[in-house]
Amino acid sequence: MSTVDTLPASVTAVLGEGYRAVDVPVRGGALHVGVWEPDDAGPDTPTALLIHGITASHISWAGVAAALPGVRLVAPDLRGRGRSRDLPGPYGMPTHADDVAAALDHLGTGPVTVVGHSMGGFVSLVLADRHPDQVANLLLVDGGMPLLAPPGVAPEAVAAAVLGPAADRLRMTFPSQAAYREFWREHPALGPGWGDLTTAYVDYDLTGTEPELRPATRPAALEEDIRELVDGASVQQALEHLRHPVSWFLAPRGLMDEVPPLYPDAARELWTGRYPQIELVALEDVNHYTVILEDRGVQQLLPHLREALG
Repeated sequence: MSTVDTLPASVTAVLGEGYRAVDVPVRGGALHVGVWEPDDAGPDTPTALLIHGITASHISWAGVAAALPGVRLVAPDLRGRGRSRDLPGPYGMPTHADDVAAALDHLGTGPVTVVGHSMGGFVSLVLADRHPDQVANLLLVDGGMPLLAPPGVAPEAVAAAVLGPAADRLRMTFPSQAAYREFWREHPALGPGWGDLTTAYVDYDLTGTEPELRPATRPAALEEDIRELVDGASVQQALEHLRHPVSWFLAPRGLMDEVPPLYPDAARELWTGRYPQIELVALEDVNHYTVILEDRGVQQLLPHLREALG
């Protein structure tokens, strides 16, 4: 019998020396937050808030952290995920936004650059609407804008059609850490470019005791959050009241490394036409995962991150 209560060695190997974990009081308990901070950090140290995707964790940002050693990076595990999985519902974008705002308050940061990947982009928009004084600018990475229904798919079924495999995985159990790695190695978006960060990302995403390990994200959290990616009222309100600079980064391939991607041409044209103040940045040779989990994705984001951080 073994447990995954502590960080696996694969995870500590990618976190770096400037990393620490902080528990922030929020409704129902503590939000687990990873913080990367330079040794000489002071009041003028640039800070970014990094918000992960719907079934991910803050470990997904370790590659970005390694590439930005002079920046303070604040990356929470969202409610119902990672080491914040035991925080109770209700979930939803306003709750996540208030949780990450509490983390910024707790750490005493000023207005920050906010980077949101996938569902993290939706949380970022709602954060900027509900807590505008905490946000300097927004970088939405393959997320944030409402998902459109593919041909033949009803609006209420869009989220399930896009993220169905993720929901199925959350109800599975695995006999060992090695078995979970093998499961992910077969994933067409992650398997081909597997590296140390992928291993850490997958290893961190386990809870329980062998031989019944399970993914950390709670199915109830996914089920409650998923519909808001299509027509969530808080997201629509945030888009109608944009008051910060917004950049929208789009991967050319989707969650299963497929084409068309999560945001096909019709979605790009609709949202940039409706919100012309949003800057669209088309990325190359990455999919929905590798845009932040592989160096080729991180390197494309870095110039924009550095510019946003000043």
